[in-house]
Amino acid sequence: MSTFDALRGQLLDAAAAFSGGGDALAGILSGMVDDVDRMLREELEIFPVCHHSPASALAMTRRLRDKRPKVVYLELCEDMRPLLDELRNCRLPVALQAFATQLDGFPAGSGPLSVIAPVTEASAEYQAIAYALDTPGVEIVLVDRSVDHVFQWLPQETADSAGSAGSAPEEAGSVEDGHGDEAALHGDAVGVEIGDLRPRFAELEKHLLHHGKVRHWSEWWDQYVEQPLTGADYGTYRQAMALVGSLFRRLRPDGDGRLAVDEERERYMWTRIREHLAASSADPADCLYVCGAFHAVSTIAEFGLRSEAPPYEISPRTGTRWLYGLIPSSHSAIEAQFGLAQGSVSIAAATWAKAVKRGGLTPHRLEGQQGGPGKRAAKATKAAKAAPPVAAEPAADRLTGFLAGPPVLDGLDEDELRGWCVDIVRLARRNGYLASTADAIAVFETSILLAGLRGRARPTPYDFADAAVTCIEKDAVPGRRDVRRLCEILLGGDKIGMVGYEALPPLARDVYDRLEPLGLDLTRRTQQRVLLDLKADPELEPCSDLLWTLRYLLPDGALRPIMGARRLGERPIQESWDVALGRHQREIVELGYEGVTVEQVLEQRLRRTAWDPQATTGVALAAVEDAILYLGGRRLAGELGARAVELLAAERTVDDAPEVLRRIRRLLTYYRASEPELPAWCEDFVTAGYAHYCTLLPTAFADDDTGVRQVGAMLGFLFTLESLALSLGCERAQLELAVRQSHPRAPAKVALLWAAQTQLSLLTREELRARCDELLANPLVVPAYPLYVSGFVQALEPVPGLAPFVVEALSKAFARLPDPVLLPWLPTLITTLRRHAPELVPVLVREAGRTFPGALAELDAWTPPWERPAAPARRTRAAAAPSGPVSALLTRHPQACDAMAALLGCTAEWGSGRQENAEVAALLARHPATTGAVAALLGA
Repeated sequence: MSTFDALRGQLLDAAAAFSGGGDALAGILSGMVDDVDRMLREELEIFPVCHHSPASALAMTRRLRDKRPKVVYLELCEDMRPLLDELRNCRLPVALQAFATQLDGFPAGSGPLSVIAPVTEASAEYQAIAYALDTPGVEIVLVDRSVDHVFQWLPQETADSAGSAGSAPEEAGSVEDGHGDEAALHGDAVGVEIGDLRPRFAELEKHLLHHGKVRHWSEWWDQYVEQPLTGADYGTYRQAMALVGSLFRRLRPDGDGRLAVDEERERYMWTRIREHLAASSADPADCLYVCGAFHAVSTIAEFGLRSEAPPYEISPRTGTRWLYGLIPSSHSAIEAQFGLAQGSVSIAAATWAKAVKRGGLTPHRLEGQQGGPGKRAAKATKAAKAAPPVAAEPAADRLTGFLAGPPVLDGLDEDELRGWCVDIVRLARRNGYLASTADAIAVFETSILLAGLRGRARPTPYDFADAAVTCIEKDAVPGRRDVRRLCEILLGGDKIGMVGYEALPPLARDVYDRLEPLGLDLTRRTQQRVLLDLKADPELEPCSDLLWTLRYLLPDGALRPIMGARRLGERPIQESWDVALGRHQREIVELGYEGVTVEQVLEQRLRRTAWDPQATTGVALAAVEDAILYLGGRRLAGELGARAVELLAAERTVDDAPEVLRRIRRLLTYYRASEPELPAWCEDFVTAGYAHYCTLLPTAFADDDTGVRQVGAMLGFLFTLESLALSLGCERAQLELAVRQSHPRAPAKVALLWAAQTQLSLLTREELRARCDELLANPLVVPAYPLYVSGFVQALEPVPGLAPFVVEALSKAFARLPDPVLLPWLPTLITTLRRHAPELVPVLVREAGRTFPGALAELDAWTPPWERPAAPARRTRAAAAPSGPVSALLTRHPQACDAMAALLGCTAEWGSGRQENAEVAALLARHPATTGAVAALLGA
């Protein structure tokens, strides 16, 4: 006879009574009993758990103490096994992480990939890990799919779950708010967990929440599973947890593709278990298989050690190189990762602590772990380990009695509830609420009332939180924390873990060591202020360099400079920083996956940025500037600069021209001030840019899609760097030819072209003034005159000497246009200048300030410079023939000068060479003493 024949008969009778003889309900109930029976008959003991469940952790503690297994098989990614030894160097909660940036075998652009598995003290997996690592002769084996297989199967899993109604969106939405940075500790990593017990379709969950009189799934689980199983014996816990797993498994809707993925995981785990038993010759009676309750009642053919199914072929891993480490975690991060209700993990931790204290249990903790047990607890743990194992009892039906009788719940603990009410009022007053003793009494009574309405013997933390919100929170939240968040803090708070120094990657340890002279406690999550006096303490300069590099690599908020800046050619004397590296330990750990030092990571990122297929010339020049600022040296800057030359020569548009001009000017100024000569890449960039922009200039003038600012930046490059380009071998004829071939139609570009022609002496200032006067005189062109002005303003960058003329052009417009034309025209002028040339308007304003009078009284007598009469031409005197040994030598040998004159096209004739300036000769004759004194001084 089967162990559960009596229970099966009762369930079938109940199914017939409730369903009217239907086979569906009878099949589900009978199948659930069969699943539990099959699990109990398995030769290898299976321990079903739920993720972060206090009841599972308590049952695991008791079972490990009684059974003393020699091998523990754990449902966790098998390639994360080396990380378990580092848990003793951390303060829980932390998360095991696998990270990959260089992908091989996955779609391009899908990286970086990250997987995390959080671990808390109130979890069955941590109890098993601590027991196995600290007990001699015990081996722990991770049997779940590798991290690589997680992402190999992820597209199928995502596609399958997208079409099913297996999630509860209302709960996920409530998790995201309220915790800030702590909820984002896991980033966008994919989470893996042990025992994901939750209905996979919304209809069942909604039904359970409605009839359970709870608001979300975490509260239902705590009320109807956690509390009844917390004090249950091992047999009852095991059978009840397996029954729940079977219920959710059999109630999955048809076509749910996630079941196929779960079955693949189960085949993988059983294959690894059989392989290990065959290789180690371990006795299955001395082994324990810890897995989720959903997997404990699997129906696959490969289930069990005596399975006769054909061998399961595990697919090979891809060529992706995975890096492993530990990152800090928190209760809120776990809730956000796995869609739990806000505060549920903190309540579970409080339930665990209370149950341990009440039951007198000694939980397993890794020796040497931060926040670990004291000496008394350690002695108790050693005594428990030395105790002989308890013989296993034969499997008996514990479900019948557990399901037939009501759960034994604790009665009302008035002292506990009264303490909660007093403490929440104290916290509320501290956070700005006008709470009083009357509110504490109201919360106490409302908690009892809500528990009674919901059919509970005692108020749960969820009832208490609802009562506190009802009685204390009014129409507005006076501070940054609402009452529900205060209840979470009161009931356990958001515990945040920390990875110890020994468990950090080499890069993170190097960062901590190099910042040690600052005297900061980098494990603190609070913000710390540090002052660096680099003049008084030059040995702090390496710390300053590291802080600037970390600020570049880490997200905003990790490091914030209060005083001091890092620019090309500048070194601050003092710096002040706000340091909050303790909050960003995860980011520092992930930097360790990219390199050994932060300088190596920065170099790799700069190279990756410059060689990205979407990189532009401006991006490459920015990388050059960052390399100079943070890494120094000329090697990397030269490579990045050569890349910028390649990108510039390959560009077919000039959209990036303003940024290119700004950055290359700054770099040239830096090199001229700090280096004896320009780097070779700078010279190549100037020559390539000169030829490139000359080639594209006619097209840019004619193209309507190219803005005025871009064309002005091109002209700025050509004119401001012209002397350097000509000295490097460029020809000015190329620029003149490009300007002559330009025929723009837009008014602003026409003005730019006129300015360029003026700079090249192809157009005189008088001709330019005449053209502007014609524009003002033409009524049809006056509405477009602001566009011409904006073009002239853009020309101030390549032709700064044009500023007085622009002031003149604007002044003439204000003087000549009548008010009916000028007043509607002004808004167009202002918006045009604001849109096209906001950074150049201050130059125009300064020039206007120099042109116009400074006082109102001077305005009546002031005449504009362009209206003043031209000064009479000065009579020039014939230049006297030069005299001296040089002129005499050239006169005696005129062939060289004649050849040079012929080369330059000059036709001047030679003078006598003996003519003297009569006035000078007369002056020297009248005052011979001066000539004698000079001759004596020169020793003549």
